[in-house]
Amino acid sequence: MSMRGVERVFQVPRQRLAVWLQEESAALPPLETTLAEPREDDALELDELWSFVQKKRNKRWIWIALLRRTRQIVAYVIGDRSEATCRRLWEQVPERYRGLQTFSDFWDAYQKVIPQEQHHAVGKETGQTAHVERWNNTLRQRVGRFVRKTLSFSKVDAFHEIVLRLFIFRYNQQRLALISQT
Repeated sequence: MSMRGVERVFQVPRQRLAVWLQEESAALPPLETTLAEPREDDALELDELWSFVQKKRNKRWIWIALLRRTRQIVAYVIGDRSEATCRRLWEQVPERYRGLQTFSDFWDAYQKVIPQEQHHAVGKETGQTAHVERWNNTLRQRVGRFVRKTLSFSKVDAFHEIVLRLFIFRYNQQRLALISQT
């Protein structure tokens, strides 16, 4: 729901909601604390999806590294669709996950950043990136501001990232709870 929608439904001033979102995001521990331990046979799936801030021509690319077995987001960054942003994503991946086999599409930046011996560039038809592609759909379904055609969009970069951070953190916690039950 948009911040204006929350304001109307719950009769909370938008400014108070904005401060609360900022405080909640700032209080979160590092994303790594929400992750299950990797196994030797685990694999990472990498992908990027576009969103925008203010106008569709102000594209923001969300780069995701997902652990296939647990479906948890190991790392993410928001930026453009460049090699530099891909490098930032790879640097965000915790050290204990960096040695895993990694699957991505054929985007050139992945081949330049991820070590060749562990990187596999694959097409969607192989199913090797199906989980991260599915996660992209989950994000778009659950958070209105990430839908391609929407009336609920971010007007400020900071809130774009705050909403994404809060969503990923809570998503990872739910996945960890499911993993702990099995």
